[in-house]
Amino acid sequence: MNLRARFLELQALLAEHESVWRPAPFHVRRPAWCERWPALASAVLGLDEASVERLGADPEACAAWLRPQLPVVAHLAASCALPELPARALPAGGTRLADGIPGRKLAQIEAFAAHAPPARGPLLEWCAGKGHLGRRLAQIECQPVASLEIDPVLCAEAERLARRARVAQEIVCGDAFAPEARTHVRGRTVCALHACGELHRHLVRNAARDGAHAYRIAPCCYHLGTDGAYRPLSRDARLALDAATLRLAVTETVTAPRHDRNRLARDQAWKLGFVALRDAVERAGDAARREMEDDADAPQRPHNFRPVPSAWLAQDFEGFCRRLATREQLRLPVAVDWGHWEKAGEHRRGEVRRLELVRHAFRRALEHWLVLDLALGLEERGFDVTVGRFCARALTPRNLLVLAERRAAGSPTSGTH
Repeated sequence: MNLRARFLELQALLAEHESVWRPAPFHVRRPAWCERWPALASAVLGLDEASVERLGADPEACAAWLRPQLPVVAHLAASCALPELPARALPAGGTRLADGIPGRKLAQIEAFAAHAPPARGPLLEWCAGKGHLGRRLAQIECQPVASLEIDPVLCAEAERLARRARVAQEIVCGDAFAPEARTHVRGRTVCALHACGELHRHLVRNAARDGAHAYRIAPCCYHLGTDGAYRPLSRDARLALDAATLRLAVTETVTAPRHDRNRLARDQAWKLGFVALRDAVERAGDAARREMEDDADAPQRPHNFRPVPSAWLAQDFEGFCRRLATREQLRLPVAVDWGHWEKAGEHRRGEVRRLELVRHAFRRALEHWLVLDLALGLEERGFDVTVGRFCARALTPRNLLVLAERRAAGSPTSGTH
């Protein structure tokens, strides 16, 4: 299956089942699919805690559990079966090149470099941070490397590390979105390891006229920089996506320590507890004259939940809710059973986690659709494109790599895997 056929198949499957993956259970108590597949809803809500942990941590096991009642899961898996890209042996990096690079990041850099074909000329590291990838590529390719980064503090550190490693690496301090940044693209192989959202899409939008020889792009954080709505890169893209929906593609993580996961779990429960309290107050009307009602079985209205300052979550549950109530101009009753609403949040989080297992079965397909949209955008702008995996999911779930080589004049479009 070529890239466009794979893309169109994924798009059709996602469009047909958007009632499953669009509504976020955090915002909608019972998504519409619960009525269409009541047996599935009952089964997933009835899972014990150990099963939720196991299925949440293992997407393949979750897909196998879902397939009998949601057959589209098997079709999604087939459409997302991209191969691992060919790898080459790399020269040893040495301690100086690895200086200051966290172990997981170093492994990602090694995998990226190994699965990208040799560059035939100078390289540009896009959104470079401290230039870790650029330093390694300068040694591997024996080619000059320019590393573009907007943060002057990171640029200074990149320069220090390049001098220490004694590699041919020029640090360019500049904004990737600025017109002058595009002058650094011409005549180079552009490498972007986990450049976020619009930062990697910006390369594709300008690829037809920027004059790069090739691109090596491992996308990340698709929701960043969308300015409200996703702007497709290829002509056949039809899915309408906003930033909230795009976040679904990056919800899978395998790197967070347990204490971080526990903190995030508590934070989500507190937010859901406040939502339950707020909805009860709003339904009750004038809280000064009416008693709050328990909303355990009442439908929850869709709502937007703006980001919460981390300092608010450092308080207790009551302090957190009072700050949110002030922000949202919610008049709280004189007496509030804070323990009740904290437990209500924990209960709702349990429901959300279970319902999200079904929604999360579509997140890899959505990510593939986004990566293929990028790949086809490059193809339509004059490049031969290959897409595949450059590392195992255990290293990073953002393990898809787009390789694009400028097509010779008069050559047909390739559209390979």
